[in-house]
Amino acid sequence: MLSAKLPLCLLLLVSAASLAFTGSDSCRSCHAQEHANWRGSHHDLAMQLPTPETVLGDFNDASFTYNGVTTRFTRRGDEFIVRTDGEDGELADFPVRYVFGVYPLQQYLLPLSRGRLQALSIAWDARPKAEGGQRWYHLYPQEKIDHGDPLHWSGPYQNWNTRCAECHSTDLQKNYDATTRSFNTTYAEIDVGCEACHGPGEKHLELAATGKLASAADAGFPTALAQRGEWVFAPDAPIARRRQPLPSDAQIDSCGRCHARRGTLGDYHYGADLLDTHRLALPLPPLYYPDGQIRDEVYVYGSFVQSKMYRAGVVCSNCHEPHSLALRAPGNAVCAQCHRPARYDTPQHHHHSAGGPGAQCAQCHMPQTTYMGVDPRRDHSMRVPRPDLSLVIGTPNACTGCHAQRDAQWALEALRTWGVQFTDTATHFSRSFQRMQRGDSRAVPALTELATDASAPPIWRASAMELLGEAGGRDTMQAVAALLYDDDPLLRASSVGALHFLPLQQRFRLLQPLLEDPITAVRMALAAALAGVPLERVPAAQAEALRALFREYLAIQQLHAEMPATQLQLGLFHSARGDLPAAEAAYREALYLNPQLVPAYLNLADLLRSQSRDDEARQLLVQVLDFAPDSGVTLHALGLLETRSGQKDRALDYLRRAAELETQGTRHRYVYAIALHDLGQPRAAVTQLRQLLRDAPHNEELLLALASYTAELGQRDTARGYAKTLTELAPDNRQYQQMYRQLSQP
Repeated sequence: MLSAKLPLCLLLLVSAASLAFTGSDSCRSCHAQEHANWRGSHHDLAMQLPTPETVLGDFNDASFTYNGVTTRFTRRGDEFIVRTDGEDGELADFPVRYVFGVYPLQQYLLPLSRGRLQALSIAWDARPKAEGGQRWYHLYPQEKIDHGDPLHWSGPYQNWNTRCAECHSTDLQKNYDATTRSFNTTYAEIDVGCEACHGPGEKHLELAATGKLASAADAGFPTALAQRGEWVFAPDAPIARRRQPLPSDAQIDSCGRCHARRGTLGDYHYGADLLDTHRLALPLPPLYYPDGQIRDEVYVYGSFVQSKMYRAGVVCSNCHEPHSLALRAPGNAVCAQCHRPARYDTPQHHHHSAGGPGAQCAQCHMPQTTYMGVDPRRDHSMRVPRPDLSLVIGTPNACTGCHAQRDAQWALEALRTWGVQFTDTATHFSRSFQRMQRGDSRAVPALTELATDASAPPIWRASAMELLGEAGGRDTMQAVAALLYDDDPLLRASSVGALHFLPLQQRFRLLQPLLEDPITAVRMALAAALAGVPLERVPAAQAEALRALFREYLAIQQLHAEMPATQLQLGLFHSARGDLPAAEAAYREALYLNPQLVPAYLNLADLLRSQSRDDEARQLLVQVLDFAPDSGVTLHALGLLETRSGQKDRALDYLRRAAELETQGTRHRYVYAIALHDLGQPRAAVTQLRQLLRDAPHNEELLLALASYTAELGQRDTARGYAKTLTELAPDNRQYQQMYRQLSQP
């Protein structure tokens, strides 16, 4: 059981809130080498004012045409001007206010009204011309994005204040005013300076001036980041080990603040657990492949914490010099710090020509994926290539990543000739992840085992817990019981989120002891999970604790009120609290911020329907089909709406179209089958269910419907077979046993 205590974020705020940022130049006199390493690094050059030296792109009356719009890049005195389509679709001149990044691409920040800075989607390829660079190119070359699309450079997802600024400047204060929808964003330093990682330097400078550094905790900074440790080789051991265990994740969490796919929770607190200031994205599709390999642009943290290196105590600065950001050594030498070259940097290990591309550790264990058109990023999970998984679940592998002309079967056979045999192909956790996402309940026991496996990476366990939450049932409860009070906040947060299937009263009984959890991400999950608790029906002390929790939740969300996803979350929260006008306002604000946010349309339509405002709900959903005609969830929602309205033919048409579009899960196809039955077409329903059963052969919902419908059609033997399968899948289910006995009677 976690002890109740003041949240770490508040403790840190008490000690650090009044400390000033002193600027990177104040560090130079005492830390000359570190400062010199930092100068010219990607952190130093993360954001700069536009000058002839900092602007790398061609502004000599260059042009670039995309989606029928020709953008021109020119000079006007000292200003760099971009003439392109603005948020109204009309051509206009926009001055470059800042340059963003430096290599392998550079973007340009252009001003819009209400204090907004926007990242132009036409970027400069900064690579040498011989590598295809020194050109203008569009970040979405395969799409046709116009001013009405939220991905347009003027839209919410290219907004610097929200999307970029925290990780490109120091002491960023976003300062969003929800009433005017405007920003007054400030920073202490334009780039990622020393204090962006170490925290405000005022106390450190005071201690240095008075000769008290030696006796001060963490040299006056909020946290200590030097965690490389000492690594030693035991006699004849192929891999070095830390002499002393890593005391904390302080450095990894500090880097993860920006090098992770995450959402910000309130203000950043130096030295806090990463989950006390951010909500992490788990390694699940569509961001990752089912085995945890990177797919979307997820940066580094979510991959690295899957790795054996992380579990061994490796930190970022073991491989990267933290000020220059360069590798500690070139090529394989960076790995040779801890892996004996005589064992690993040999043809006997890598089976490629010595010194060639295939002999590079990173090529096999850290394959690259290219983002933003020209920016290759390495997968930091540092895994063994698995062509066997490529064959069964379609994940990539490093072998065919290099040998593109070959297939996964060739790669697997090549590994076998080297003596590599995979014995867990059938039981690898990725198989369960993929099955669960397809609606196959056979994955539940394996996911439960992974979630409760203390030797597995916590981020995998949390991912398994999230998937179990979709399944519900006894297995999920078993996993929750094991993890709800775990020391790892990621496991606590995922367990809280997995309980949404429980009735509210039971959920509250389980979660009430966590109301004062010290980690913000856990408390935010609690607030969402318990939003529906009627405060007048619980003891006064618990009601007051919930009020405090809800106030904190709303205060943090209001800090990010400019984000469509935040408004969507607020809509759900207010709806659960029974404040329907506030919920409707939040959903409508989400749609103002992003007019193509389909979940907001769906939630708002459902809210309107609950108030018997069916015509308004229908109008909203039909509006989605104007820009997303193949939105299966929208077609499904329209089908349900028309079913309730008695429009039989229209309902079946919508539900059929939704079912035909479904590629993951079974819900839309299942509901279509139920609708066929309920609207007088039982044989068509059975045909649909049988087709679906081929994709999810152990789905109890499908089997139960088939047993019932075939019995109705007089096909008792067939129905008995389905019922028997149900009793084998769930031998303790009395309903299944009773159905089987009834169908077995003469």
